[in-house]
Amino acid sequence: MKNINKGSITPALLVIVTAFILVIYGLLFVLSTQFEFSNRQIAVEKSFHIAEAGINYYRWHLSIDGSDYQDGTGEPGPYIHDYHDPQGDRVGQFSLDIIPPPSGSDVVTIRSTGWTDQYPNINRTIEAEFGRVSLTRYAFLHNSNLWFGNDVTVNGPVFSNGGIRQDGTNTSTVESPKETYICGDDSGCFGASHCRAPCTWSGANNTCTCPGIWGQGGNDELWDYPVAPIDFNSIRVNFPNMRQAAQDSGVYLGPSGAQGYRLIFQSDGTVDVFQVTGVNTIRAYSVENGCENLPERIVSQSALTSYSLDDVDIMFIEDNTWIEGTINGEFTLAVARFPLGVYKPKIWIRDDLIYLEKNGDHRLGIVAESDIVLPSDIPDRIEINGALLAQTGRIIFHHYGVTGCRTPGVDRNKHTFRLYGSLISEGRAYWNFNSGPHWPAAGFVNSILDYDPAIYSNPPPYFPSSGQITFLSWREIRSD
Repeated sequence: MKNINKGSITPALLVIVTAFILVIYGLLFVLSTQFEFSNRQIAVEKSFHIAEAGINYYRWHLSIDGSDYQDGTGEPGPYIHDYHDPQGDRVGQFSLDIIPPPSGSDVVTIRSTGWTDQYPNINRTIEAEFGRVSLTRYAFLHNSNLWFGNDVTVNGPVFSNGGIRQDGTNTSTVESPKETYICGDDSGCFGASHCRAPCTWSGANNTCTCPGIWGQGGNDELWDYPVAPIDFNSIRVNFPNMRQAAQDSGVYLGPSGAQGYRLIFQSDGTVDVFQVTGVNTIRAYSVENGCENLPERIVSQSALTSYSLDDVDIMFIEDNTWIEGTINGEFTLAVARFPLGVYKPKIWIRDDLIYLEKNGDHRLGIVAESDIVLPSDIPDRIEINGALLAQTGRIIFHHYGVTGCRTPGVDRNKHTFRLYGSLISEGRAYWNFNSGPHWPAAGFVNSILDYDPAIYSNPPPYFPSSGQITFLSWREIRSD
């Protein structure tokens, strides 16, 4: 008789079914987790695009009203806006923090944080700067013809509204709006004998016509012409605003009642101020003015005071000013006298003017209504750090050896001129003279112009800018 055990397969079947269910649920859990992870990753990317939309929105807002930093509300931020998809459905929001320009600047900072409605705790933040581009974007910016001799090295972008003869060395772009221009004596084109290819001589007009940029210098692949010009007529320093700011919270010195002022900047962040009571005149020659008697050498002075520049971003002086020393801080020195165009005071850089460190923490702007001059008694080797702007004048070292225009004991030649920063001039800036086979006939044997990249988007306070409000910088702010 057989012994049949009914239901003996049931435990095994239950084990198999249970294992199958566990596998199915495990797979579903994994798929669900992956799906959730994918959705969160998509939310991360969408949050970034929503934050970008916030930046673009306020860029548009500034194009409508460039002085509104409160999103049209008149109230403090942050300012929250809905973000809609192409079908018009709201899918997220962005929050804007608007940081107005600091004193003496027109650079506004926009911080935009975006998130989706599905995952509001997932957000991305972008910070962008907008403003008018400072003139310090160039190492050399001029409104006249230029000639870089074979002793000049320019490590930074160059732009001139005139033609450019480049016989020196350039390591960055050289730009001019001229397709061709008339090269004159000031650029070494002394008649037909000095008008050589690629230039052409016109005997009928006694002119030498050259390409917009030409010369024996290397890196001509960096030369670009013709390009759009820069409107120097729109570049006007707001001297009244500078003077008012200096009177309110900076350093202001009115007419001296004597010859002007001497400033010696100290490495501890102070400046010693002297009244210049006596000067000697030196005979000097320039292409524009011929022979002149320049009151450039200080022979007597009296101490006035000393200022701490820790919290000063603007100095304004209404008289001739001699400067030198070590810059510890960030500020602009402006020299002009009202009514503008009548007195035209000069800035004389009489010795080294250098930063405490070239690390971006120190910035100097020098803005002259008229000329910025390197006088005859400067050292044989001189270094200048800063952004120099001669609004209606030029930046110049005169010729002190022209026959009939000499002062006994004055040396017409110097060894090295080194700049770290930017040179901007309405007129032609020059510190060398050529006459025949000897170079230079007067001026500096060597010139090295190094651009300071820190002043591209972060110029010295109150330094002028040009053009419309535009994008300057962008970065994502990562959360900890």
